[in-house]
Amino acid sequence: QVQLVESGGGLVQAGGSLRLSCAASGRTFSSCVMGWFRQAPGKEREFVSVISRSGSITYYADSVKGRFTVSRDNTKNTVYLQMNSLKPEDTAVYYCAANYGGIPVTMREGRYDTWGQGTQVTVSS
Repeated sequence: QVQLVESGGGLVQAGGSLRLSCAASGRTFSSCVMGWFRQAPGKEREFVSVISRSGSITYYADSVKGRFTVSRDNTKNTVYLQMNSLKPEDTAVYYCAANYGGIPVTMREGRYDTWGQGTQVTVSS
């Protein structure tokens, strides 16, 4: 089992940037596909981004493509989400999640085995 702890959330003005981090422990991090999801108030949790075990494959939701960048450092057991040009509609609790089932990547929430506690991102207009 892997444990995940997100950090880096906060309050930022529209057009600003934040970098989220997700630190993992308890299992070989490099064997995990890592995903980012978010949940806005009153809405269901949605996919944001995913990165493969090596970092060579990434996917993004259309709503964040070109503004967000996912990366990972397997030597530090950490995955990052760099968020630029933030918009008020990006306001949400952001979660990282780990899949250690051996698939290349997945955008399906139900395929993830472990979730972090979430970090709040608020973008003011």
